Amino acid sequence: MKKGILSFAAVMLIIIFVGVSVVTGFYLPGGFVRPDGESTASSSAAGSAAGSSAAGESTGYMTLIPSIFDNENGIRLGLDLVGGSSITFEAQLPDGYDMSRLDSDMNSAVEILRYRLTSEGYTEAQVSQQGTDQIVVEIPQIKNPEEAVQVLGQTAQLSFQDADGTEWLTGSDIQSASSQYGSVGNSAMATYYVSLEFTREGREKFADATAAIAARTDDNSMYIILDGQIISYPTVSMQIDDDGCVIEGSFTEESARQLANLIGSGALPFSLEQVELRAVGPQLGADAMRTSALAGIIGVALVAVFMVIVYRLPGVVSVLALGFYIVIEALVLGLLHVNLSLPGIAGLILSIGMAVDANVIIFERIKEELRAGKTVRASIDAGFKRAFTAILDSNITTLIAAVVLYFFGSGTIVGFATTFGLGVIISMFTALTVTHFLLNRMVDFRIRNPKAYGA
Repeated sequence: MKKGILSFAAVMLIIIFVGVSVVTGFYLPGGFVRPDGESTASSSAAGSAAGSSAAGESTGYMTLIPSIFDNENGIRLGLDLVGGSSITFEAQLPDGYDMSRLDSDMNSAVEILRYRLTSEGYTEAQVSQQGTDQIVVEIPQIKNPEEAVQVLGQTAQLSFQDADGTEWLTGSDIQSASSQYGSVGNSAMATYYVSLEFTREGREKFADATAAIAARTDDNSMYIILDGQIISYPTVSMQIDDDGCVIEGSFTEESARQLANLIGSGALPFSLEQVELRAVGPQLGADAMRTSALAGIIGVALVAVFMVIVYRLPGVVSVLALGFYIVIEALVLGLLHVNLSLPGIAGLILSIGMAVDANVIIFERIKEELRAGKTVRASIDAGFKRAFTAILDSNITTLIAAVVLYFFGSGTIVGFATTFGLGVIISMFTALTVTHFLLNRMVDFRIRNPKAYGA
């Protein structure tokens, strides 16, 4: 009994601590108060798109748990919630352009825009292809959209240099760049790598460059520089006189694809021209935030009332677990710096409604075990075991849908898939661990009447 009370109190204290931290934020030094003296709400209103990643460092504190109101260090608000600018670029295809390359070239153009936005501090921006030859860039909280247009629309400057800064090749010397998977050279192990194809003139320049760099005694790296930033620096061990080369390294599929697109962007045969620039006001988003919050509160309240009426004591436990679920989801969204848009809020509310699904299955199994004459503790353990397979299968099928939306969707659809998928994972965790723990503590408190458990 005493041990059960202590463990229950410890878990509840952890839940309360995390809950308060999610609302106020938790910082070092400072605890629940930011050392710079600013409230998280005021920083949310005054936060700019640039410099968000360095907010903690510049003021001399570390954000351990970001507040839900801290848009600098926690959840980022999307264009539809805080306003900003939407910019549409169109590819200006030259005469004689090979249309079979359009898809890969547009992917490279999207990648270079994402790279430039990140370099300029617009980490909350969304880039997506629209149609066959247009790209839409949405930048929340942007103060100078015309400046962003100039930065994004300029032609990519790609350069291959040695350690002294001598330029050997430019983007015009690259015919194509692609990510590949397989064994390279005499290696029997398959890895991801980047394959480059040169123009006729580029082949001659690359042979001269590799011969000179390989002969150096201080630094044998060839620096690949895009818009003044080093994106890769492979080591050159010998002269390479070929139509192409490969760049090896500890690449993942994503990193190899990204590097190939960045290098390929320097060889794009077309320019991007702005065809639309419009400001998006936050009024719709502000209204939607209020109505969505109200809908969430009403939904949680109705679910709580239903669970308590139908399942009694287990229903009360499920409400506690639901509160813990909401706290954990807010914590995870903040730590991952998720971009929260209106569809993302819809995913949150939907996942809250689905968070008790697993509890319903478990409680029904417990009631069946109690009616069969088992003790309360034995019924709880058997109910969780019997329900586990059904819970796992249903959550996996839901996660498959979320994963498909995440990888094949774009823009706000990705935001919906992110919040919904995270909600499914967290709800399964709380149902199988927190709910189980709290129900066992109820037994330790000598609440063992089957009627209290809905039987």
